[in-house]
Amino acid sequence: MLKKERQALILREVNIHNKVLLSDLSTKLEVSEDTVRRDLQELADAQKILKVRGGALSKSYHVYSYKERDIYAYQSKTIIARKAISLLRDGMLVLISGGSTNLEIARILPPELRVTFVTVSLSTAMQLLEHPKSETIFIGGQLSKSAKISVGGEVVAQLNHFRPDLCFMGANAIDAEEGITESDWEVVVIKRAMIQQSAKTVLLSIAEKLNTRQKLRVCNLDSIHTLITELDPVNPALEPYRKTGLTII
Repeated sequence: MLKKERQALILREVNIHNKVLLSDLSTKLEVSEDTVRRDLQELADAQKILKVRGGALSKSYHVYSYKERDIYAYQSKTIIARKAISLLRDGMLVLISGGSTNLEIARILPPELRVTFVTVSLSTAMQLLEHPKSETIFIGGQLSKSAKISVGGEVVAQLNHFRPDLCFMGANAIDAEEGITESDWEVVVIKRAMIQQSAKTVLLSIAEKLNTRQKLRVCNLDSIHTLITELDPVNPALEPYRKTGLTII
């Protein structure tokens, strides 16, 4: 594989999953870790990724000013956000996680909507504060440098006080057999708590994350009520997920 092709694949993995490990990339690409390390450095020098110890983070996942061009698969995420908003009703209590799709939900909420949002994501909370009629509760704690959400036992304890009608949860990886998986254990713990407390959990995922797996399991698909992607609900790619009992939007 040529270096240009290899780096394109690395960039795609980073953008899809937000965080990748050097060791995982080495195995996936069947090259040495030194080779991957050099590739990551070149991509970082080109300002395409954020290089961190042992891997890399998506640059688009960590922007603080809103720029459509900096958000990976922006059009797809906007479609997902609009589908998710169609589920909201006045008076709901909604738990919402971090990530660029949830940030887009917060950005395009109808101005007349009256919902109380609970979030562990500082960036999502800041965007929700711009809404004229909805309320925002931010659950603070130690902030994950990679996921940009509050993590730890205190956050789980605070989540236990809420009984949300809906939970909008971003996906790192989803597979019909393996369920929802993650690469960060602290994030797994928070996501499990969010699912447990919510009446219904709505998983938000661009189609590129379908049929992918990470090393840490969040839950099986029977813990999720609804899956929203940018695809038409009758798209054949979604059939394995429909067979698990998921509602597809």
